[in-house]
Amino acid sequence: MYRRRYIFAALTVAALLLTACAPQIVTVTVTTPPETIVVTATPSTSPIATPAPTPKTLTVCLLGEPDTLYLYGGSRLAATRHVMEALYDGPIDTPNYGYHAVLLQKIPSITAGDVVVRKVLARGGSRVVDTTGAVVELTEGVWIRPAGCYADGCAVEFDGASLWMERMEVNFALREDVIWADGEPLTADDSLFAFQVASDPATPGSRYLTERTLRYRALDEQRVRWVGVPGFIDPAYSLNFFAPLPRHQLEARSPADLLQADETRRIPLGWGPFVVEEWVTGDRITLSPNPHYFRAAEGLPYLDQVVFRFTSGASDMIADVLSGECDIGVQDGDFEPFMPLLMQAEQDGLLEVVSAPSNGWEHIDFGIAPASDYRRVDFFGDVRVRQAIVQCVDRQAIVDEATYGRSLVPDSYLPPDHPLYPDDNLAHWDYDPAAGRALLEEVGWVSEDGSGVREARSIRGIATGTPFEITLLASADSPVAQQVGRIVRAYLADCGVRVNLETRSAREFFAEGPEGPLFGRRFDLAETVWWSDLDPPCAYYLSSEIPEGGYWHDPSGYDNADYDAACLAGLQALPGTPEYEEYHKQAQIIFSEDIPAIPLFMRLRVAVARPGVLNFAMDPTAQSELWNIETLDVE
Repeated sequence: MYRRRYIFAALTVAALLLTACAPQIVTVTVTTPPETIVVTATPSTSPIATPAPTPKTLTVCLLGEPDTLYLYGGSRLAATRHVMEALYDGPIDTPNYGYHAVLLQKIPSITAGDVVVRKVLARGGSRVVDTTGAVVELTEGVWIRPAGCYADGCAVEFDGASLWMERMEVNFALREDVIWADGEPLTADDSLFAFQVASDPATPGSRYLTERTLRYRALDEQRVRWVGVPGFIDPAYSLNFFAPLPRHQLEARSPADLLQADETRRIPLGWGPFVVEEWVTGDRITLSPNPHYFRAAEGLPYLDQVVFRFTSGASDMIADVLSGECDIGVQDGDFEPFMPLLMQAEQDGLLEVVSAPSNGWEHIDFGIAPASDYRRVDFFGDVRVRQAIVQCVDRQAIVDEATYGRSLVPDSYLPPDHPLYPDDNLAHWDYDPAAGRALLEEVGWVSEDGSGVREARSIRGIATGTPFEITLLASADSPVAQQVGRIVRAYLADCGVRVNLETRSAREFFAEGPEGPLFGRRFDLAETVWWSDLDPPCAYYLSSEIPEGGYWHDPSGYDNADYDAACLAGLQALPGTPEYEEYHKQAQIIFSEDIPAIPLFMRLRVAVARPGVLNFAMDPTAQSELWNIETLDVE
C-alpha cells in the first residue's frame, strides 16, 4: 500500500516539474496513516523526449477464414468479401440503394450519353438473347423480341429472315490517378485483361455477364466499352465493368495457374487503401497502408494497420469485442439470438450494436386465391377484409419487439428510406382496431354469440355462421417468424379473428408446388421474408408469377391488371430514366391500396463494435460493412 502511494506521489511531482523553468528541489509530504512519507524530486536539466504516437490498429473479427483473395477466384465466403474491401476499393460501391463510382470517374448514365441502346440487324447464326433470357444461336424457331418490343405479347418466331433487334452499349471511364500498389499505372487495358480471364473456362464463377457480352474493348488508357448481345437490355448496366487485374504482373500465367498462384490468392496486387503484410493460416491476416493509394493525399487511410482475426461465430466475436481483442464483429456472425445480451451490453457501455435495415422484407402474405384443391372459405378476396386485418395489427409494436425498435414499418415492399419509395402517396394503414372491426362488420363478419370469434352473415359465397378462423403458416427454422406469428395471433383475436399458428421446416415451407404449402398456394396467411437486390421487387406480385404447380413468385394469387402494367413498365424501363421512377412508384401505390401482403419490417443487418471505433456504420445495401474502411478510425 505504501509503495503504491509513493510511486503515485513521485509521478505527480514529475508532472509538475515539466513546467519549471529552472532546476529546483521540490519536496512533497504525503501522509498515509499510520506513517508519513517524504518524497524529494530533483528535475533534470535535459529535455524529456516526447513518446512516439501509438500506431492505430483496427482488429476485425471475421466468421471463418478467406479461401482466396483473388478477384476472380470464385470465392463465396463473406470473410473474403470483407478483406477484399480493404485491398480493392470498389470498383463500384453500392451504398444506400444506389451505385457509387470509386475506381471510375462517374457512374454511366443514359442522360449523359454513356449508355446507348442501338438497333442492329440480327441474322441467322448470330448470338442473341431469346424471350426466356437465355443466350442462344439465332436459328429458325427461336422466339425473340424485335426492336421496340419489351413483352412476350409482341415477340416473334425467327423464320430465317434478318430482323432488327436492340443492343446495349455502355462506356466506362477510369480515374486518371489510380495506380497499382507496386506503383504501376492502372489502365483500361487491365480491365480488358480481367474480362479475358473471366471469360476463360478455367476461371470459376458465374458466366452470366461474359456470355451476354458481345464485345469488351479498351478505347484508350482510361476508357472501356461494354457491348451486349442483341436482346440483352440490362437494367444493372452500371455493374458491367470488369474489376481490373494487373496485366503487367499476371499476363504470363494462364487463368488456371492464376487460381493457385500466391500473387493472386494470398498477396494480391490491388489498388485499395491496404496491402497484405502477413497471412497466418488459421489465425489472422494483417494489412498495412498502401503507399500508392490514390486517395492518400486526403490523409487516407486513417489506420496504420488492420488485422482480420478468424473466429467460429457470433459468441466468439462478442467475447472478443468485450475483451478488447477485436474492435468490430461483422454481421455474418448472426447476432439475432444474442440481441438481448447485446442490448444490455450496449446499455452498460461495453460495446455498440450497429444496425441498418437490410433488403430482406418481412411480411405476411394473404392467401387471396389458393389452389383449387385447397378447400377453404374465401376469407381474403374482398380487399376490405385485407385492409381490416392490417389495421388490427400494431406493426410498430412488432418492430419494437422483434427488432428492438431498430427497423422500420414500410407501406410497400421497399423500405421508407429507398429513393423510389412514394412516401406520402402510399396508402398508410395505422394501427386502428376500431376501424378494422368496423370494416369487418361492413363486409358481414359479425360477432353476436359472445364467443369472441366473428361469424359470416349475408356474405356471398360463404355459409352463414362460418367462423372467421384461419391458419398462419410460419417457418419452424425462423424464430423471428414464430415470434411475429404469436404477436399477430394476439392482435387479431382482439378483432374477433381466431388464428391457429402452424410451423413447418424451411425445407417443407419453401418446397415447390404443388406439394409445398407456400408455393402450392395451400395457406390462409403465411409469414415469410423476400430478399431483393437494388431493383424494386414488384415482380413478386405479378399475376404471371402465380404458381401453377411450380415455383413462381406470387403465392398469394394476387391478380390486378393495373399493378401488372405498372410493374412491367418499371421493369422494362432503364434506371436513370423518368419512366423507371414513375412506374415503380405507381406499382407501390397500387400495392399499398390492395394489400396483397402485410408489410411488417425490413430485416436488420447487425454488427458489433468496441466503443471508440469511428466512422463505422451499417449500410442497407453495401456488400460489406467495411465498404468505407479507408475512413474508419479508432480513438
